[in-house]
Amino acid sequence: MDKQQSSHIFNAVVATPFGAMGVRTGGALVTELVYLPAGYAEKDAEDAVAALAAEQILRYCADADFPFSLPLATVGSAFQRRVWGAINSIPRGQVRTYGELAKFLESAPRAVGQACGANWFPLVVPCHRVTGANGLGGFAHHDDANGFHLNVKRWLLAHEGHSEYAWQQTTLL
Repeated sequence: MDKQQSSHIFNAVVATPFGAMGVRTGGALVTELVYLPAGYAEKDAEDAVAALAAEQILRYCADADFPFSLPLATVGSAFQRRVWGAINSIPRGQVRTYGELAKFLESAPRAVGQACGANWFPLVVPCHRVTGANGLGGFAHHDDANGFHLNVKRWLLAHEGHSEYAWQQTTLL
């Protein structure tokens, strides 16, 4: 499926500095947010919830302190929701390692990493704030050092003022 055709599976596609965000909605809820590489055709919101999500994504891209307030669908396992709740408590400009979150949750770093990668609402649940003990770590189940997803993570951390990773930022697609 090419980038032009695939936009029909989203209720909105928002251009961002790091590529695009696809927004899926169902009823009065956001059901998923998806990182998309640059080149996806923008798509106007099909409904009020998608319009709200698109507006808030753009506001966050303009101001890293913008607080999201979207109606999110309840998804994931109980453990994943616990991990996502812990991630939501990480302040902007700070990171925690998978190991630190695992210790807090009395779990294992790999399990925390799997829950991070299964996040249905990136940006809103800021899993980019979770890193490896010795570096950036993976992102959205991707760990290619120069791949799209890790470049998104680098952009988000730099946008939020986390200077340790700013030097690693590379040109996005």
